[in-house]
Amino acid sequence: MKVSINAVKFKADKKLEEFINDKVEKLSGVYDGIIGSEVILKLGNVETPENKIAEIRLQIKGNDLFAKKQSKTFEEATDTAVDALRKQLDKHKGKFQK
Repeated sequence: MKVSINAVKFKADKKLEEFINDKVEKLSGVYDGIIGSEVILKLGNVETPENKIAEIRLQIKGNDLFAKKQSKTFEEATDTAVDALRKQLDKHKGKFQK
């Protein structure tokens, strides 16, 4: 699966990109119909400590799945977004198993 990572107004370091790639790649194990994914990292409201936003769009046949999470770190935001997508994938798989 191709994972494209876009950092808005900053440069994501290699370690963060590898972490995101690793997490998103694991979703392929949940559902093998994933075509690709796009991850957008951006900084939200600067006044709050929880200003790191991770948006993940999974391209699957038919529809795209999307999760957007905000947290103190990009890793934490990515983690919670991947968990949300895992639940969406399970639900999506359930529709086709009936």
